[in-house]
Amino acid sequence: MKIIVLDRDGVINFDSDQFIKSPDEWKPIPGSLEAIARLNEAGWRVVVASNQSGVGRGLFDMDTLNAINEKMTKALGQVSGRLDAIFFCPHAADSPCACRKPKPGMFLEIAQRFNVDLKGMPVVGDSLRDLQAGVAVGCKPYLVKTGKGSKTALDPALPEGTEIFADLAAVVAHLTA
Repeated sequence: MKIIVLDRDGVINFDSDQFIKSPDEWKPIPGSLEAIARLNEAGWRVVVASNQSGVGRGLFDMDTLNAINEKMTKALGQVSGRLDAIFFCPHAADSPCACRKPKPGMFLEIAQRFNVDLKGMPVVGDSLRDLQAGVAVGCKPYLVKTGKGSKTALDPALPEGTEIFADLAAVVAHLTA
């Protein structure tokens, strides 16, 4: 089974320093939805793993997060794309939880849910913590320059072997070539 783990904000949709707090604020990065559809067509299971500390901070509630994810899912459906699962950490940044990236909790849940070893599976993110969480369970890191990615690309702590691409569409073109 081929699984790819994607961060949401900054990879699939435009990010905001003030958080994506409503469905109206969720806007796809050009080409990202079509890239997910290409992954689906090529037999990949596409999973999102996203920190959503805005819930823990009280900036938006679970109903709003669900509505944002529903908008994303519907937008994907319009281009014949789909997600196999969405995992998220709702906790604030100072929470001692095991699921907030860079901790690997969400990735361990993904491995358990799909009964797979994530070793070598791609993880695509725009921040160091996205990649660190995946690398902790053996994923292959891919950094996109969208979102915070251009700044992250300069970080000396970038995991060894990280491949850097302009955006999700470029990663998908590489993986499906």
